[in-house]
Amino acid sequence: MFKKFNLLVLFGLICACSQPRESKPHIKPIVSKAETDAFTWLEEVEGGKAIDWVKARNKKSLDVIKSHPKFDTLYETNKTIYNSNERIPYVSQMNGYLYNFWRDETHVRGLYRRTTLKEYRKPEPLWETVIDIDALAQNEGENWVYKDISCRYPTYDRCLVNLSRGGADATVVKEFDLNKKEFIEDGFYLPESKNSIAWVDLNTILVGGDFGEDSMTDSGYARSTKMWQRGTDINDAPVVFEGKKTDVGIWPSVIYDGDTPYKFIIQADSFYTRSWFVLDQNNQTRMLDIPKDIGFSGLINGQAIFELKSDWHVAGQDYLQGNLIAIEFKEFLNGSRAFKRIMQTDSSTSISSVTTSKNYVLVNTLKDVSSVMYQMSYDNGQWKSNPVDLPAYGAMSISGSSNQNDDIFINYSNYLTPSTLYHYNAHTHASEPLKSLPAMFNTSDLKVEQFFMTADDQTSIPYYVVMKKDLVFDGKNPTILYGYGGFEVSLTPNYSSVTGTNWLEDGGVYVVANIRGGGEYGPAWHQAALKSNRYIAFNDFIGVAEDLIAKGITSPKHLGISGGSNGGLLVGAVFTMRPDLFNAVLCAVPLLDMKRYNKLLAGASWMAEYGNPDIPEEWAYIKTYSPYHNLKPNLQYPKVFFTTSTRDDRVHPGHARKMAARMESMDKDYFYYENIEGGHGGASNNDQSAYLRALTYSYFWHQLSP
Repeated sequence: MFKKFNLLVLFGLICACSQPRESKPHIKPIVSKAETDAFTWLEEVEGGKAIDWVKARNKKSLDVIKSHPKFDTLYETNKTIYNSNERIPYVSQMNGYLYNFWRDETHVRGLYRRTTLKEYRKPEPLWETVIDIDALAQNEGENWVYKDISCRYPTYDRCLVNLSRGGADATVVKEFDLNKKEFIEDGFYLPESKNSIAWVDLNTILVGGDFGEDSMTDSGYARSTKMWQRGTDINDAPVVFEGKKTDVGIWPSVIYDGDTPYKFIIQADSFYTRSWFVLDQNNQTRMLDIPKDIGFSGLINGQAIFELKSDWHVAGQDYLQGNLIAIEFKEFLNGSRAFKRIMQTDSSTSISSVTTSKNYVLVNTLKDVSSVMYQMSYDNGQWKSNPVDLPAYGAMSISGSSNQNDDIFINYSNYLTPSTLYHYNAHTHASEPLKSLPAMFNTSDLKVEQFFMTADDQTSIPYYVVMKKDLVFDGKNPTILYGYGGFEVSLTPNYSSVTGTNWLEDGGVYVVANIRGGGEYGPAWHQAALKSNRYIAFNDFIGVAEDLIAKGITSPKHLGISGGSNGGLLVGAVFTMRPDLFNAVLCAVPLLDMKRYNKLLAGASWMAEYGNPDIPEEWAYIKTYSPYHNLKPNLQYPKVFFTTSTRDDRVHPGHARKMAARMESMDKDYFYYENIEGGHGGASNNDQSAYLRALTYSYFWHQLSP
């Protein structure tokens, strides 16, 4: 079975996707010359002094935000939404069963459960509990958060369950008997670490983790892979591959083409470049002769499928960035480079995902930020392609597929259309809606429009606006502008019950900016804002804000911005560059200290995106936007709301803590909330999610109401 390998762990019509010419930031920040950092003590994640600081800021901020008249209603509404039994139970497939992970008011930590397709078609299917995480946590006295499960293909008899303490990325791995529905007392077990695992056979796994000194990379991921036999000490397991400490990480993978398994080791030397090694019968490695930035998208019917992130000239042929190409894999291993182009994108289209079933390939594309899906098959030496007949002008995603059949589960939604889950049979081309989310908010008086902002280099930047049909463009409308702009992540139309009930129904305007740095128009759209060109993403976002103001949709007094993780960096940089444009900033689980980001948790893995601040030439451009280094005592800033999580082991909570502390030292007012658990998502259960969203929208109403 194939799962597309992606290092990304985080939310029209025609666009010129060529690399933009050099342009200047709207405002060039001035960087403090001070080299000392008075707030490094806040990087001690669970240090007593730091936690006391957090609790004091939490209380001060929550006393204000929770006193807003809307808070209690929003919180109760959100709990109802998150715990609703009318939510769609999305499924994966294994050996004729459909599996689902489910949380509700009764099962706070969640149930891993299963049913059949026949039963799933019913309005209220019967589910068989496989793992009760609440009961497990109580029995073991641990704050377990379910993260993932990896089951042995194709028999699906044994699984490796990833459990996190409090929602962190690091997990404990336990072996589980799927037939008996019980954990195996003396089975495979890995202590807490950012583990990497792959089944080889019933008694063998490929594994990477924290094996002691120098076993992890600078980014905090496994540096080597071992071949571990059941019943032996993992310390005695032979190392089949060892990378460098400066690598992002080493990941094992076993990919099946039908019944034929291939063992791979992926050595990621940066977030976007990696070397693929295939293991032979003697577990000797051989590196695949492919570009390091290529996407390995599947193995099916003997064919290997690749997605090009840059142009490739090979064997006298030119294959262009964005192309999907294929080759007979065994012939490739024997030296052939006779690739076939199976999809070529254009300036308005990009490939969003590639998924395999037993006999078919489903390619999900974005055309001007709306999904168009194609079904592809390989027969008699030829590739055939046909569009899948599903609704247009929205976002589609494949939520469940299997290499054992051609049944595929596809989700569809847009900003005003509740999610619908379709069952699609790739062999018969028949589709049927199986589950639909009921309308969770009133959309009868709402509309969606797509606008385009023209950047300084004449690139058209699309953005969606969700608003009342009778909205008066008088500059007085409370407006949230959301963005991300990094890591080739595409922001597609998405139905959000929380945004609808907490914001849109009461007259708020919601805007999503599809700025460069994302993946909406393919690799070039992303690469346009890498490293020294990072300011292009910031300028695009500022340009959309200015366009909203110029149109009269809103004004600086009523305009707020929102972003998390890389999006937290985005809004952090933008509010320090242009504090005059905004009156609210939600800066969630953010990167903010760009001088030290590569030394904190997984930060070193992102240097291919931002650059290396330890190299003077690269720090020279990073320091022009690093939010932590560009706060100025003589400027007035909007009252920012920083949110983070103590248990976030991906983006260090020290970023938000230190930024808030520096603002405080300059007598700048702000709000702050740090969840003591919750991981990178900021919340580890439904109640925490409901609470955080209620805080978020209460804050925006507090800051932006007329």
